[in-house]
This record gives sequence, structure tokens and C-alpha cells, in this order.
Amino acid sequence: MSSVIDLAKVQEVLEALRPYLQADGGDMELVDVTDEGVVQLRLQGACGTCPSSTYTLKMGIEEQLKQQVPGITEVVAVP
Repeated sequence: MSSVIDLAKVQEVLEALRPYLQADGGDMELVDVTDEGVVQLRLQGACGTCPSSTYTLKMGIEEQLKQQVPGITEVVAVP
């Protein structure tokens, strides 16, 4: 895959989603976006220990990024 990921757009989408995480006492940090389109996030605060964090990551953040940023293939949590 030779597409270039728009990092500014990734940040824009994450910033739009951040208030939802913060409302529940959590947050996220963008660690990296790989050449394969994998977004690596570090979940913080309540999101780091929440049983629903996988759902939030995959069904919320990943879905929004895939819809709005061409080339994104997956979102994963990293320690």
C-alpha cells in the first residue's frame, strides 16, 4: 500500500472524539500511525482500565477513523 495517511486529519478526528472519553474520566494519546494504516493509541485514565475500552476503541474510534481518513486499516491500544 502506497497511500499516505493524513496525520492532521487523524488528529482532527481524535480531537472530535476526545470529549466523549473525557466525559467518562478517560483520554487517549496518539502514539503512532504505521505505514500499513494502523493507528496506535494509548488509552489513559478511566479508559485504560474500563471493561468497555475495547468496544470504544473498535466500534467508536476505529469506525470514525476508517470513515473519515482514507488508508486507516485498524486502531490498536498500546501500553
